[in-house]
Amino acid sequence: MDRPVLEILICSTRPGRVGLPVAEWFSEEAKAHGAFAVELIDLAEVNLPFLDEPSHPRLGQYLHEHTKTWSATISRADAIVMVVPEYNFGFNAVTKNAIDYLHHEWHYKPIGFVSYGGVAAGTRAVQMLKQVVTALRMVPVYESVNIPFVQQLFDDAGLLHANETMGSAADAMLDELLHLHSALRALRS
Repeated sequence: MDRPVLEILICSTRPGRVGLPVAEWFSEEAKAHGAFAVELIDLAEVNLPFLDEPSHPRLGQYLHEHTKTWSATISRADAIVMVVPEYNFGFNAVTKNAIDYLHHEWHYKPIGFVSYGGVAAGTRAVQMLKQVVTALRMVPVYESVNIPFVQQLFDDAGLLHANETMGSAADAMLDELLHLHSALRALRS
């Protein structure tokens, strides 16, 4: 049997973002875990304009090629991890826009979060996102990777030095994503 597809979404598009190296680290953790076929999806490269489809996404009547491509990308995922920053006690607009483009493509997929920031480690953004994704019938896992004071993990060359706590949290979240993927598979088909 093929391994389930885990899509890791880099949700920050800001120049100089730390989300990119954090997502690259998590991607390597997911590959080492071995249970998933891992895809790293960068919302900066997806580059969706603000929602420009005339029909509600639940109808699946997409006019624009960027929406059709985004739909195909999310459709092939069996599980999703969002690597999210926290902006002003919440999550960023690019993430909400990417979510709002689609509807059925998100249904019954387990989702985990890798968040980063200062003292709060992005947890306020994650709490807000959980409300949004459950409205789309996604199932957030309890386990998460929360990285406080993320800037302190970078050396002078800009390399991220993950700690043991981050690795343990990543493994626990990946285990639960796999567990829920198996339970939700029938609902997605």
